[in-house]
Amino acid sequence: METIRQRIAGRALLPGAKLPSIRKLAATLKVSTSTVVEAYDRLVGEGTILPRPGSGFYVTHQAGGAAIPFSVADAGPKRDRAVDPFWVSRQSLEADAGDAKPGCGWLPPDWLPEESIRRTLRTLSRAQNPILAEYGSPLGLTPLRQLIGRRMAERGIEASPDQILLMESGTQAIDILCRLLLEPGDTVLVDDPCYFNFHALLRAHRARIVGVPYTPSGPDTDAFAKAVADHRPRLYITNSAIHNPTGAVLSPVSAHRVLKIAEANDVIIIEDDIFADLEHSPAPRLAAFDGLDRVIHIGSFSKTLSASGRCGFIAARAEWIDSLTDLKIATTFGGGRLTAELVYGVLSDGTYRKHLEALRQRLSKTMQTVSTRLRNLGVTPWLDPQAGMFLWCRLPDEIDATEVARTALRQGLVLAPGNAFSLSQTATGFMRFNVSQMQEPQVFDLLRDILAAQRGQKDGA
Repeated sequence: METIRQRIAGRALLPGAKLPSIRKLAATLKVSTSTVVEAYDRLVGEGTILPRPGSGFYVTHQAGGAAIPFSVADAGPKRDRAVDPFWVSRQSLEADAGDAKPGCGWLPPDWLPEESIRRTLRTLSRAQNPILAEYGSPLGLTPLRQLIGRRMAERGIEASPDQILLMESGTQAIDILCRLLLEPGDTVLVDDPCYFNFHALLRAHRARIVGVPYTPSGPDTDAFAKAVADHRPRLYITNSAIHNPTGAVLSPVSAHRVLKIAEANDVIIIEDDIFADLEHSPAPRLAAFDGLDRVIHIGSFSKTLSASGRCGFIAARAEWIDSLTDLKIATTFGGGRLTAELVYGVLSDGTYRKHLEALRQRLSKTMQTVSTRLRNLGVTPWLDPQAGMFLWCRLPDEIDATEVARTALRQGLVLAPGNAFSLSQTATGFMRFNVSQMQEPQVFDLLRDILAAQRGQKDGA
């Protein structure tokens, strides 16, 4: 299939062209004729080629989309766009299989519980038809919501299953919360720096975004109080346990101050806790102190189980859950039953906790190794995180991280420059590194060469 696609993309096979016969292609590629039959059947199914009985197979006139002149630039990811909130996501998601991705926000596949996922998939393949074919309930799979409630209780957050709504992801959870709670023009506070997709989501909802400087113990509470007084925000969106991108942890003192300011000014807080399972010991949660009064707690399993099996959740007041359920029906109709069954199967089969223990230890060891190697290059971590996968680092000699990222991308290395995370654009010299994606020595070799070249350019200027 890939051979045919490449020939079409390279214009070796034009729209309307006849493909090699099944026997001829099988001989050329040294595969069985049954393999070519299946490949042709799948290409027909996706609309790339079409069969003509008695004649053979032909390229469709719109193979892979509308017929347009072939362009080398269009064959790969667009690398010249501005480094905005979409830049890192696009480059990470569109990267070639062989590209290194220290700028992405997920673990390599071999760090995830592959065997447990496969075992659960085999079990589901024998499940009753409704599990395989029908919509799930709007709230989501009850046993999974019960399990999530028990896991949240381990972190001091009390929530009944009726206060938990399953979503496809943490991102979808924030999106539907914005639909419920925001009107265009409303102000939302975010940390500076913060996860760049918060910026993208809020702009999609036409919100006014105000940044609050983030410290090693949480948001700068004086700046937070001033921003609330000056801008009267509707929402504050944050990570409290393992902060993205800094790796910082919210202190109890900062948590209490933030909650007092929010309560006095009727600010609702969305607490994104998708890195919870990477913690060695539970950090303070705003939702635990608040009792899910004005704090809405969200999470997902994409970081520790699978980004392919999309499943997240919202924990909130019962009356908010009711309104959110209506919105979920309006926007996605039923729940993703099969994915929820998969997640529940993996989380409940007895191996997930062992997987997490091994994963945390592996991340800690890797964090130390990567931190040392970066320091040897003059790249300095802002802090030494207690847990997680990210290092928020300052580059040496006031080097511009965006220029480093652009240069690295041309050499197959996807990096995450600081200003992608900073609303105020004050993180020019910072870079976020995912330590799990830095296992190959060539990552550091390439980074060293790029930094040296950037120093040379600055000296020459």
